Amino acid sequence: MHIGVLTHNYPRFPGDFSGVFIEALCEELAAQQQEVTVWAPYDPAYRRPLHGSVTLRLYRYAWPDALHRLGYMRTMQSDLALRMEAYALSPAFFARGIQTVLRESRRRRPDVLHAHWLLPNGFIGAVVSRRLGIPLAISIPGSDAQVARSNALFRAMARFALRQAALLTANSTDLRDAVAPLGADLSRFDMIIYGTDPAALRPDDSASETLRQRLQIDDAAVVALCVGRMVPKKGFDVLIRALAEPTLQAQPIVAVMVGEGDDKAAWQELAAALGVADRLRWVGNVPKTEIARYYNLADFLAMPSVSRPADGLNVCVLDAMSCAKPVIGTPVAGNPLAIVDGETGLIVPEQDAAALAATIFNLAINPTLRQQMGAAGRTRIEQELGWPHLARRYIAHFERMAHAGRWPAP
Repeated sequence: MHIGVLTHNYPRFPGDFSGVFIEALCEELAAQQQEVTVWAPYDPAYRRPLHGSVTLRLYRYAWPDALHRLGYMRTMQSDLALRMEAYALSPAFFARGIQTVLRESRRRRPDVLHAHWLLPNGFIGAVVSRRLGIPLAISIPGSDAQVARSNALFRAMARFALRQAALLTANSTDLRDAVAPLGADLSRFDMIIYGTDPAALRPDDSASETLRQRLQIDDAAVVALCVGRMVPKKGFDVLIRALAEPTLQAQPIVAVMVGEGDDKAAWQELAAALGVADRLRWVGNVPKTEIARYYNLADFLAMPSVSRPADGLNVCVLDAMSCAKPVIGTPVAGNPLAIVDGETGLIVPEQDAAALAATIFNLAINPTLRQQMGAAGRTRIEQELGWPHLARRYIAHFERMAHAGRWPAP
């Protein structure tokens, strides 16, 4: 089967985190004997082969090259609204995307199209699907649900895409519910999350001592790990407030913060104001080739996501579980799709620093519980939430779609 994939995030060079979960899914589909073509916008930072187990097709939408500024985790301001330049560049982006995918799909003829993000790629895919009769699947990972509702034009484009799709997947029930008012047919949804690779991310503490020394973390300290963009919906400010709670003041806990984002400086100021700056290590972005070292250094992952705006399950939750680490998360942003409360981790109320502090304390003083939950999480990844299993679910849907033909236009 030939699967055509549309995305605006895809790793451009070794170590690039942009769209690593899209690449992982595509590579797994190819490993399971599927032909995969990926269409993505050009970016000057590309330093990778375009042909391998997956064929990568890039389209240009601006001149000079420096104006290629959309996608690759640069389009949103704090994941709340589009940056102003995105409005200026979007018409050319949509036009060139449709033109390229339409022209090449006529020649290469994929059996199905799989668009990641409702906008822009879901709309581009819907136009091509309608014109060529190729069945369309749309996956909704996060910020696209916010963008799709931001103005009348985007709402109309999202409605068209949702009505054209034969299959809809979302990375959380929050995202599914967020697009329902746009006319999404809930019967076409399957809650297939973005997964992780249990072969690449596995328990291995061989480099932990060196990393601990480099980050100047005492041997007695319990390490909480946060991984993700520094934007409000991740809720990392709640963790900072939790560290200042009386429950944790006497506990040797250090939080390692992996990632960059628009709110990082404000959160560093918050940590200083609360007197906990010395308990945080801000390491910035970490290449995907090194990220396993941080998961294995940690005693647990903290993912205190908030519900507004709606977000999908953060891949770091699965990555930590794959490394046999328990996860503390909130009951939003897809966390319950991965975390089994009391078994693979612990669920706490969102935006509740005191409750988060109490839960961190519980894990910090109980290494046996951490080990048991971590082992259960690893088993869950191996059996249900790893890429091999999730790719098979997608292939089953794609085969059904290809056999049925294009979903009837409403």
